[in-house]
Amino acid sequence: MGIFAKTAGYFKDRLGKTRDKITSSLSSILTLGRNIDETLLDKLEETLISDDIGVETTDKLVSGLRDAYRSRQIATTDEIIPFLKEHIKSYWPNRDRQLNTAGHPPTVILVAGVNGTGKTTSIAKLAYIFTRNNKTVLLAACDTFRAAAVEQLTIWAERIGVQIVKHKTGSDPAAVAFDACEAAVARGTDILILDTAGRLHTKKDLMQQLTKIRDVVARKIPGTPNEVLLVLDATTGQNAIIQAKMFTEAINVTGIFLAKLDGTARGGIVIAIKDQLDIPVKFVGLGEKPEDIAEFNPEIFVEALFT
Repeated sequence: MGIFAKTAGYFKDRLGKTRDKITSSLSSILTLGRNIDETLLDKLEETLISDDIGVETTDKLVSGLRDAYRSRQIATTDEIIPFLKEHIKSYWPNRDRQLNTAGHPPTVILVAGVNGTGKTTSIAKLAYIFTRNNKTVLLAACDTFRAAAVEQLTIWAERIGVQIVKHKTGSDPAAVAFDACEAAVARGTDILILDTAGRLHTKKDLMQQLTKIRDVVARKIPGTPNEVLLVLDATTGQNAIIQAKMFTEAINVTGIFLAKLDGTARGGIVIAIKDQLDIPVKFVGLGEKPEDIAEFNPEIFVEALFT
């Protein structure tokens, strides 16, 4: 088990809202022992879309079911959920979920996401778990256009016991990134995590700022950032996919941190994100405490949803 790993029981408990929604909607149409037919498959398609699995992903899953039904590989409703579970799990190869690390410290993690997604709290959770596994962590407060963001990250740094590099409100975010990189190298820091702006005056401004920060980091510490994590709010459902598409235009997002997964019935969005964007969900936020973070495990996740 990795340093972020959680038990199946933990996942099952925290995903209760999504599981209740999915199992309730499926049980209403998958009458035990009923033969599969086109009408049932049409109803199943509507149900999966309503569970935030997404139109494109649902179409793919139901098309696979329809092919299996027509070729007589499956015949009754009892076989539908095992079929869905097997195919959904196959979306995540093991290599996708590994945290990219540097051969020599520091490992640099750039964190992006719109304001309100839980970005700052997610950074704090990452820092907390790293420190509990004997890693030194430095935070960089590059969201300089929002005073509350710098203050919030400073509070978390003090609470967790990690160092932070910050400038005055309104300072150049790339300058903060520059100083943080220098400090991380000079101090022999294991992990450097950079918070970035979540909203500027225009989308163009935001994307240019993110690109600038990424380029500064790459110049100061060649081969970095090792990981570019995009924080998405699970409670927003399909809007999360729109946000992901926007950020991938500016920076090469390597993984998703899906926050607030415990507080929503829309957890099915995890499946749509991987299928539509091919960006792996690497971490999930499952509560308010710093330790409420876990590596995403598709086997445990899918079983928790459909049990």
